[in-house]
Amino acid sequence: MLPNTLFVGQQLIFLPVCTSTNSEAQQLLIKNEATEGCTVITAQQTAGRGQRGNAWEAEPGKNITLSVVLAPKFLAVKHQFYLNMVVSLAVLDLLHESGLNQAQVKWPNDLYFQDKKLGGILIENAINSLTLQHSIVGIGLNVNQLVFGYTTATSMAKVLGYTLNPEKVTMRLLELLEKRYLELRSGKTAKLKYEYLQALYRYQEEHDFLIDSKQVRGQILGVAEDGRLAVEIEKELRYFAFKEIAYVI
Repeated sequence: MLPNTLFVGQQLIFLPVCTSTNSEAQQLLIKNEATEGCTVITAQQTAGRGQRGNAWEAEPGKNITLSVVLAPKFLAVKHQFYLNMVVSLAVLDLLHESGLNQAQVKWPNDLYFQDKKLGGILIENAINSLTLQHSIVGIGLNVNQLVFGYTTATSMAKVLGYTLNPEKVTMRLLELLEKRYLELRSGKTAKLKYEYLQALYRYQEEHDFLIDSKQVRGQILGVAEDGRLAVEIEKELRYFAFKEIAYVI
């Protein structure tokens, strides 16, 4: 089965087991064997990576684990976070279509449902001068897994109360990813940023955060062009990179 797309997923590689789909996609790029949209899918990833080097837990055969090769040469390095927005919104589109209307994007690139993690995104960019040369978009999405080692994790099946067809879900995800990516390619950055902010977990709400091991009260007010999170703390707007702030959940 192939998705109904122009290029995303048209070169489809399925590996029953691999260490990391991002690593496999990287090897294909090195060998010049990957066209734009090349997608590597596995049923079991033995050394999946999450944001900040965290391990990604997934039960074999129950979830979506894939990587897509893109060539966003039109995107300036300083605007690379728009790619995170695109991928996050594509996964969110899938979740909303599937009936998980309360699903949200947790900055910088996790998918959440009522304070529990549904999925994560890991994008690895290669930079050429002032623009992106290519990007490897890794997506992990909990589909049918029901038991987790963490109480903060959940799945589509757990929320919906029934199992899904992972292959159909995967094909639809690739279609939605291409649709969002083409929006970015056609310059619809304002639209994408607006939709990302509206879907952002705890956006414009008072919550506790950890900064330098200290718990503070703040309110997320936006995301800067370079992807830093804009948080108002004690009436001062401050900007934080990925590892400089943590949510208290």
